[in-house]
Amino acid sequence: MEDDHGGSSSSIGGGVVVDTAKADRSVWLMKCPLIISNSWKSRASTSDSHQPPLAKVVISVDPLRPDDLSAVQFSMEMNGAEVGPRSYSLNMFKDVVPMSIFSESTQGKLAVEGKVDHKFDMKPHNENFEEYGRMCRERTNKSMVKNRQIQVIDNDRGLHMRPMPGLVGNGASAKDKKKTAPVKPVEMKRTRRNRGELEDIMFKLFERKPNWALKQLVQETEQPAVSSFSSLSISH
Repeated sequence: MEDDHGGSSSSIGGGVVVDTAKADRSVWLMKCPLIISNSWKSRASTSDSHQPPLAKVVISVDPLRPDDLSAVQFSMEMNGAEVGPRSYSLNMFKDVVPMSIFSESTQGKLAVEGKVDHKFDMKPHNENFEEYGRMCRERTNKSMVKNRQIQVIDNDRGLHMRPMPGLVGNGASAKDKKKTAPVKPVEMKRTRRNRGELEDIMFKLFERKPNWALKQLVQETEQPAVSSFSSLSISH
């Protein structure tokens, strides 16, 4: 559909309106160094409408092969007072996946800025490699510096530093604790049988098998130790 200003827009899902007036415009997608990206963002955030262009693109064409796209060379000259190299080479990718560029204004309005026609990788010229490498090293060194922060705890009684429920005893210290020795069962005092009853039990045991260990006899007869069997004279 068309809006009041002669443009066109479309609705997504019946709720979001996207301005598609520039949907067929050819645009370039470029991967640039971080220092260039930050510089352009800072200049774009200013409200000065009379700013000069951010950069100038230079296209070099071989007059002997004007239709050969592989012979075309692209370069970019930076404008302004940016810190760093001012001349860059634009290496064009041969295979470009079809895609479109979208934008969103500060008021939340969405628009299609165009479709990607060429894709470039932005690199400094050979004579600027040393300066660019120095800037990259400085940026890496700054990122590795860790700023320590000191925080004052208002409650110095340590109420907020108590361990959470369920965490006590689950750490490595709990594993290092010695295992408690198992509690031996308390043996009940055995009642001594009379001689006749004990002899009957002993005869029945030796009828089952001829040889018994003393420990087995104590368990089978449920009698105290050797003193109960010292008075017995059993021949087999």
